[in-house]
Amino acid sequence: MNSIRQVPTRVKSRRTEANLGAEREHFDKQQLSSISKAITSTETPVKEKHARRIILGTHREKGAFTFWSYALGFPLASSSILSWKFCHVLHKVLRDGHKNVLQDCMRHHSSLVEIGQLWSNLHDRYGQLVALYTKLLCTKMEFHVKVRASLFRRGASPLTVEVFDYMDSELRLAETVIRQLNTSIAVSSLTSGQCRLAPLIQVIQDCSPLYHFTVKLLFKLHACLPADTLQGHRERFHDQFHSLKTFFNKARDMMYFKRLIQIPRLPDSPPNFLHAASLAKHVKPVVVIPDEDEPEQDDDDDPEPLIEVSDTSASSLRTQPQQPDIFDQTFGPPNGGFDERDLQIESLKQDLELLRAELERVKAEAQRYITQLKSQINSLEAELEEQRAQKQRALVENEQLRMELEATRRRNAEHEGLQTTFFEAEKKAQATEQRYNKLKEKHTELVASHAELLRKSADTVKMLSATQQTQEEVERTKLQLSFEVDRIKQEADIKLEEQKFEMEKLKRELEEKMAEVVRMKATLKSSEMTSEQMKSSMTALQAEKERVMRSVSEKEAELSSLRQAAQVQQSSLQQERDRNSRELGELQGKLREKVSQREEQLKQKLLEEQFVLLQGTVAEAEKIIQDAVAKLDDPLHIRCTSSPDYLVSRAEAALSSIENVKKGHADYLSNMGDAGALLRALTQFSHLAADTIINGSATAHMAPTDHADRLTDNCRSCATQSIKYLSDLKSKITLQRADPASIRIIIQKILNLGQELRPKGMDVRQEELGDLVDREMAATSAAIEEAVRRIDEMMNQTRKDTTGVKLEVNERILFSCTDLMKAIRMLVVASTDLQKEIVEGGRGAATIKEFYARNSRWTEGLISAAKAVGWGATEMVESADKVVLHTGKYEELIVCSHEIAASTAQLVAASKVKADRNSKKLSALQQASRHVNEMAANVVASTKTGQEHLEEKDTMDFSGMSLIKLRKEEMESQVKVLELESQLENERLRLGELRKKHYDLAGVPLNEVSEGNGETSLQANPFSLSPKPTKPALMKKPALAQKPNIPPKTTARRL
Repeated sequence: MNSIRQVPTRVKSRRTEANLGAEREHFDKQQLSSISKAITSTETPVKEKHARRIILGTHREKGAFTFWSYALGFPLASSSILSWKFCHVLHKVLRDGHKNVLQDCMRHHSSLVEIGQLWSNLHDRYGQLVALYTKLLCTKMEFHVKVRASLFRRGASPLTVEVFDYMDSELRLAETVIRQLNTSIAVSSLTSGQCRLAPLIQVIQDCSPLYHFTVKLLFKLHACLPADTLQGHRERFHDQFHSLKTFFNKARDMMYFKRLIQIPRLPDSPPNFLHAASLAKHVKPVVVIPDEDEPEQDDDDDPEPLIEVSDTSASSLRTQPQQPDIFDQTFGPPNGGFDERDLQIESLKQDLELLRAELERVKAEAQRYITQLKSQINSLEAELEEQRAQKQRALVENEQLRMELEATRRRNAEHEGLQTTFFEAEKKAQATEQRYNKLKEKHTELVASHAELLRKSADTVKMLSATQQTQEEVERTKLQLSFEVDRIKQEADIKLEEQKFEMEKLKRELEEKMAEVVRMKATLKSSEMTSEQMKSSMTALQAEKERVMRSVSEKEAELSSLRQAAQVQQSSLQQERDRNSRELGELQGKLREKVSQREEQLKQKLLEEQFVLLQGTVAEAEKIIQDAVAKLDDPLHIRCTSSPDYLVSRAEAALSSIENVKKGHADYLSNMGDAGALLRALTQFSHLAADTIINGSATAHMAPTDHADRLTDNCRSCATQSIKYLSDLKSKITLQRADPASIRIIIQKILNLGQELRPKGMDVRQEELGDLVDREMAATSAAIEEAVRRIDEMMNQTRKDTTGVKLEVNERILFSCTDLMKAIRMLVVASTDLQKEIVEGGRGAATIKEFYARNSRWTEGLISAAKAVGWGATEMVESADKVVLHTGKYEELIVCSHEIAASTAQLVAASKVKADRNSKKLSALQQASRHVNEMAANVVASTKTGQEHLEEKDTMDFSGMSLIKLRKEEMESQVKVLELESQLENERLRLGELRKKHYDLAGVPLNEVSEGNGETSLQANPFSLSPKPTKPALMKKPALAQKPNIPPKTTARRL
């Protein structure tokens, strides 16, 4: 069952495979048809529909494999027009094809280079255009490969150079095409003219974004680097701007371009890169391809397949693509750079913020004191308000006590009523009982009032205790107020004790009264028995009444005394509040005075601290300069040497530091609270001045006597004037008039002497050394490539012109020369790799140009060695050409071989002098050097062997000569030997003078050239001031050839 179910799936898969195979076959057939129709040998432009189908084919297969598989079958070397149209189609594929096209095209990069080299050597109009077009396509592919690999993330400068080179290739092709054509309408409308002009549409589309990115890159560089450094970039941009504008104007006037492309207009003048605001005025030029349908259609062409291509890819076939601004993403905004002045400003701002923070801290502390005092005052006022409230409550309680006294009076009145009823007790017993009940109720009310009085007394005690605590706090803050509160508290305690005593007394009286009531009840019960007892009870009641009256009067007196005490206490509290207000005002005034005094003290302390720092820095600078002066008389320093180049660089740095010192001095005089700029400038000046003095003395050790004396005197004068200037800065009296102008004059003299002592050949600026090294190494490689090419041409020509032994000798010599050139090329590559390793390992945070400028003598050695290698290769080719043509001497070829071996040895020595001994690239360089020596020996051996084969030696036959004839020939031979010896001696002397002149031009003093063999004893590192001996210098010539010791002939003189 499973097999039956799988049958439809298998059939469907087979059908799918068959359909895919048919589609692939149809696609290949269609691509072959489009490619064969687009790339033909007829002088007509490529049709757009064929190119479009090829481009859509790259999107369909996601690459250019099919295109290259068919394109490699074309005989590009046989037809220049075919090669021209192939380059045009390839340009369109690179622009509008799939993104993987670039990777497929890079595999055939060497094939394009070979096609360009082939047509560049032929005198054909289309051939010259093909050579330029292939070079443009190679440059385009290399540029895009580098961009995709993010090789330009390190900075904008290398990217700018690459864009310049790319633009030069585009403009060179456009100018050559327009120069070959007549710009008239008739020529541009012919198919032959259109065949040349058609690729310029892609050139225009390339030049527009290249111009835009060049403008943005240059604005970015001007925001980060000084304007003088970018002078060459600006000049190169101006040349390209005028060339591009001329090209656009000429193309805009041609009828051929008017219907195919809208060419943008460039501004009348190039942008001003020195003004950053000009970037806002820059408008990106946009190229527009108008939409036009082609009316013609071939009958045999199939309709174009529908392929899913993104909107961006489709729109790129018609209009210039709106690329994202990768420039801002990579390098940031154009005005995002900082320089050293910004850093100084930031440091000064940080110092200012620290001082402001200190001032704010003092103000905050004073404000905190004020806040504490205000809080204390508020607490005291709250306590006063609380005491006032307590006073009000006491008045209310007193009023309540008064009301209770009135109630007591009323009860006394009722008691008097009881007395009246007592007289009627005999008549009415029930009335007596009622009076008893009333008395009982009154007793209950008195007990309740007594309990209420006890509660109020407890509340009063609590309030008095709170008042006591408050008064204790007031006592801690103010002593006088504490005394007054203690007195009030004592009085309140006394009053409280008296009140308690009165309350106890009233309680006892009430108890007695209750007892009296009980007794009166008993009396009432026995009133019927005896009236005497009633009278006695009446007497007791009268006495009780008098006692109650006395207690009421005493209570009223006590209330009046409490009222008076409360009034006294209120007045004292009001006085205390007034006194506290006055004390608060006095404290605030004292606080303001204290804050102002503190600010003045801090400001004065800051000025004193800044001046103390200045004095300490000046003292340290004096020690540095004095130490440098002391080294002038140090015996060990006599063996130290330095180069004039390094002295000039130190003197220039010292002059620039003097400007910083003057600026810092002026800033300090304007604001003596900030001496940071002056301290930094003085520190830098002291070190640079000491460095100039030491290197000036070290340079004087190698200079002539006159220059040495003047240089030493100027160094001492520089130290004297520097110490004088520093001593003026140490005193506040002379601080205003301190001026470093005299120091500037003396250092300028030292700079002039250093420039006079510089070798004559050093006319290259230090900042150009890095570029010069790269140019010389590239020129050497180019010279070697040219030499190999010429040797190959000579080999081919020799095989055509000569045969036999001469052909064998010439081939052997040329093969050995070719091997030598290849070995030299490997040596140059190894030297370049080692040089890059040395620069990357030794430059640190500095740039490559700064590293070359700092090591100028080593850099000049590399330049000299590279020039010598390139010159030797050229001379060897010339000598080999003369030897093959039998117009030169074999000795010239041998001497050129020796010269190349010596030059490569110089290049190796110059490369490895700063290399790490354990470096693998150094080992590769040494291996390449040994290989060069072997190949040079092979050239010498091949030359000598060929010379022996070709030169015929005459056999010396003296058998037919008489004695007189032999004597005559012997004398002539002796004369010729003496003449040759004289010529040899003269040539040796001339060679010695030539080598002395060579040492002079190379910067080696003649007094350091040994008399025996002309070797130099300069130290390899001209900047080393250590007395320790170092290795000999790199610029060393081989020893002078010695005169051979020929034994004199002793012949007997016959008469």
